[in-house]
This record gives sequence, structure tokens and C-alpha cells, in this order.
Amino acid sequence: MTADVTMTLHPTEAEATLSEAEAKVNAGNENGDGAATNACTNMPVNKVQFDTNQLAMYYARLYPYEFMYDWLSYHVPSASATIQDKKNTPSRNSSANNACNVFPKREWSFTLNVRGEEIYMRYQSFLNAEEFSAAVRKRNPHKIDIGAVFSHPPKDHKTIKNFTTVQRELVFDIDLTDYDPVRTCCSGANICRKCWKFMNMAVKVMDVGLKEDFGFEHVYWFYSGRRGVHAWISDEAARMLSNEARSAVAHYFEVECESAQNKEGLKLHAPIHPMLARAYSILEPMFVDSIIPEKEGQGLLANEENWMKVLNSLPSGGKIIRTNLAEKWNNNSNESLTPSEKWEDLKRQIGIVVGKGKSNKGKGAQYLKGDERERLEMWPYETVFKYTYPRLDINVSTHQNHLLKSPFCIHPKTGRVCIPIQVDKIDSFDPFSVPTLPQILSELDEYEKKQNDGDGGDENKIRDWQKTSLRNSFSHFHKQLKHLQSTLRRKERDSRDAEDALLGDF
Repeated sequence: MTADVTMTLHPTEAEATLSEAEAKVNAGNENGDGAATNACTNMPVNKVQFDTNQLAMYYARLYPYEFMYDWLSYHVPSASATIQDKKNTPSRNSSANNACNVFPKREWSFTLNVRGEEIYMRYQSFLNAEEFSAAVRKRNPHKIDIGAVFSHPPKDHKTIKNFTTVQRELVFDIDLTDYDPVRTCCSGANICRKCWKFMNMAVKVMDVGLKEDFGFEHVYWFYSGRRGVHAWISDEAARMLSNEARSAVAHYFEVECESAQNKEGLKLHAPIHPMLARAYSILEPMFVDSIIPEKEGQGLLANEENWMKVLNSLPSGGKIIRTNLAEKWNNNSNESLTPSEKWEDLKRQIGIVVGKGKSNKGKGAQYLKGDERERLEMWPYETVFKYTYPRLDINVSTHQNHLLKSPFCIHPKTGRVCIPIQVDKIDSFDPFSVPTLPQILSELDEYEKKQNDGDGGDENKIRDWQKTSLRNSFSHFHKQLKHLQSTLRRKERDSRDAEDALLGDF
């Protein structure tokens, strides 16, 4: 198999070596949950050392090749199918034929580390699960990326004239570095449990929007392994979207928050779009819990310097509010009103000025009108969205031919597994508790030691990943695959019924 190989001596900015700040954090002590911590910032360290032999062991025993094949071939395996069975090409059965048309035409890329140099191999493709497994074990890549399904096997792309993309999952990439303008606890590659809450907010908004507004069923979320999350939407309708349609979906969710390129920030208009109204109902309680407090959040309304920045961001129609609340809050001991009480106080004052709240003004009172009224009325929405709304890497989503890191990889910078995330348990997801490569290999050794001591059950019924702390997250994805396969079976049955109806075969 011919491979496109590129030697990369300089990592991209996103994968740059640890910053000086990270290096200082790495010198921290171990805390109770096993994550190293900087004594000054209480910032857990997200880096674990591992070697190529450990990575080879992971690929040999724990990487879920069957999951990847069953997912990315979009076929329904028989109940007794194994990875060995999948090396044969079925001749009949529409679902199996779909696997023959999809999986071998999928692009994979491997990033290898050879004597300290990165070698990037694009346009890899594999006939079946067995061939894919053999290539991964042989190459031992420290990073795997997944691309589109093409018209022909990508390994043959140099000999094909009309080599084009055919389908690809709709994907979204959300990274904490894009929140640097609004997070005060960390910056760059550094993350902590405070700023990870931005990811919880993003997942909740995007997941409900993708399912309710577009009708997608198979929305899979994965931890990126370091400082973000990836979404893979695997419905057929999503996979067949053109680049223009992908762009439309991505821009549907995009909100122009304040940034270096957009100094003015978001400007909303009434009536607010139903999607944004729903997002606000999700995000505003999280804004109160995780943005405005000091201890659990970003301290937006926790001290005079910060709350004056908030008050100064009010539009011109809120001048009287700014004056009144600055005097009121600054005259307190800074502890008599909690940040959440300040936020409610602020919203209440806005309601009065725009004529929607209770006031002491009598009949004939003058309220704001026109553009001044709209700007002030929209300000709470704009402020909440500035700090909490998902910040998408839009370019990842808009083109079929865009590579994205494979789920279940080991992140080369952190040693953590890129595991599936359960959306209904997103609030309890802790990136610093995600299993690391050394940890799961140790768990595997410990399990087998107990087996050898005669303390275990039937070894043949348990897969290796079930012997480790990968068990819950891998099992969750297995359930998602079953749901996908149920959908594929239903579609296959409907297709057969439609064909029978056309032939008059009832």
C-alpha cells in the first residue's frame, strides 16, 4: 500500500509543547484524586508520561477495532460476528454491501513519532476491520485522524482522476482555548475544573439543538483527550450533507461573540430567535452558578473591579441603572449581596427601565423606546451568551474533507483516552478523572493477577477493556452503536418492503 508521508518537524500551534505556565504546573504535588496540582493556582495537571511499548499494548489489547468498524461501515453485524469474520466480503445483504462500499473508502491518517520526528501519513484506507487492526498495530501511531468516505479507496487516490468525497459525519470541534477572552482561571493549553464547565454548557446547547431542530438521532460526543470535546453526528442525513449544507448547519449555531476580530460583540434583536431563547434558558442558570461567582466560577460579579466592568458594558439606555447599582453595590461590604443576587438585581432594574418590571413610577411614566429599549432589553441575553455560548471551530464542520482526531485514541500530550461522553451525565464529567494509558494497563495487570490467583470469574466472557476503568464509557458507546444498528435494520426493512411493493410481491 502506497502512503502519502509528510515529515513534520514543527508541531502546529494547537499541539505545541508545554508552555512555561504548564511546566510550572507540572511541578505541582499530587492531590487526593491523583491529579498533580499547582499550589498557587490549584490547577490540575493534564499530562501523563507514557512510552511506545505501552501504546503498542493498548492497540493490541484495548483499542475497540470492532466498535470502529461497526460504526464507520454503517452495517448491521450478525449476532455471532467477530473481527475475524469481518475480513470476508459478503456477497449479498444490503447492509453488508454497504459496509463493503463505505469502510474501504474511508480515509484514515496516522501520525507517527520516529526518533523524535513526526511523520504524517494521509490517505490510508483498509478493506475491513482485520486489515485496519493489523495496520494500527504495525505502525503504532501516536495519533489517528478520520476523514471522509471517498468515491474510491483513498490509498488509490493518485491513480484516480475523479477522486471525490461521497459522505462524512457532520462533526463539531469545541476547544477551551477559544474561551480565553472570557475565562479568568486559565489560558492557552491550561485547563481546570472551573473552565471545563464551559464545555458542559456547549454540549448541552449543541446536543439539544442538533436533535430537536434538525432531528438527528445519532449524536456522539467524545472527550478530545486534552481541552475540548468533539461531536460526531452519524445519521445518514447528516453524513450526506453537501459542504454548503454543512456550512448552513454550522452557521445556524454560530453566535458572533466579542473577540479580537469582533470588538462590538453580539447584537441581538427582538423577538429573539427560538433557538437562542432555548439556549438562554439552558445557559442562564449555568451563568449564575459557574460564571459570576468567585469560588465556583469566573468571578464576574464577585468583586468591585469585575462588576464595574459589567455595569460599564450596559448600553446608553442603562446609564441610570449603572449609576444606581454602582452606588448600591459599592456601599455594601461586598458580602451582603451574593453575585446571584446582584444579577437578579440588575435584571430587575432593566425590567423597570424598559417598562416590563414593577416600579414606583406612576401613570404616565416615561420608559425607554425604540433602539435604546431593544439594546437594553437584549443586554442580558448578549451578556450570558458572551460568556457561555458554544464557541465552534467552524471550519472543522463546513467541509466533508476535514480530518478529525479518532475517538478512543490516546492523546499524545496528556496520555488520556479520548472516551465517549454521556450527555445526560455531562455535569459529572471530570477531564482529570479520564483514564490514562499507564492507569488502564496497570488495571489490566491487576485484574489478570487476580485471575491467576483464582479470584476471577469466566475469563472468556470478558473483553479486556471491561477489566479496566474504560468499562463504563466504552459500554455507553456500545449502547449507542446498538441504537444505530437498530435504525439501520429498520431502514433496511423499509427498503425491502418498498421494493416488494413495486414488484407486487406482498
